[in-house]
Amino acid sequence: MQIDIRESIKNNFKNASTSDIKSSIEEAILENDEITLPGLGVFFETLWKNSTDSQKTEILNKIKKYI
Repeated sequence: MQIDIRESIKNNFKNASTSDIKSSIEEAILENDEITLPGLGVFFETLWKNSTDSQKTEILNKIKKYI
């Protein structure tokens, strides 16, 4: 059986509030656990796919600044 991690994560948060999503992100970062990285990656992928070119440039500049 193959599990689609992206769809599973999206389905888990489909009806979540922004507060729930924020809590999940902050908790994942706080735990510093490698297992949470795929979930954060799905959030980032969703953000990236739905951003304009201008927004992508802003995201890239922020990543560059803080790495």
